[in-house]
Amino acid sequence: QVELVESGGGLVQAGGSQMLSCGRTSTNYNMGWFRQTPGKEREFVAAISRSGASTDYADSVKGRFTISRDNAKNTVYLQMNSLKPGDTAVYYCGASGRPWVRPYYSAQNHYNYWGQGTQVTVSS
Repeated sequence: QVELVESGGGLVQAGGSQMLSCGRTSTNYNMGWFRQTPGKEREFVAAISRSGASTDYADSVKGRFTISRDNAKNTVYLQMNSLKPGDTAVYYCGASGRPWVRPYYSAQNHYNYWGQGTQVTVSS
């Protein structure tokens, strides 16, 4: 059983930065960050492979967000820069036992475990 715990959300001004953390991860899993707004499905943001050697991003955040992991600390991070009001959402980290293939790590139904979510609000 993996119990993921997110932290680091809050209110930030447009153009600012925020770092999210997801603790209690495991090297048995690829890790991903997704986000969700009311009335919409959870959407893929970024993913990182078990070793941390590979990463991938949604086009909407590429060049602004960076995912990383510290396996010694069992923690995954999402550094968010140049934030926009459109980035406002509840952010979730997830753990996927699937192979490192985009159709798997970019789809929420291929994730085994989720954290409770953390709200990020970007004001204009």
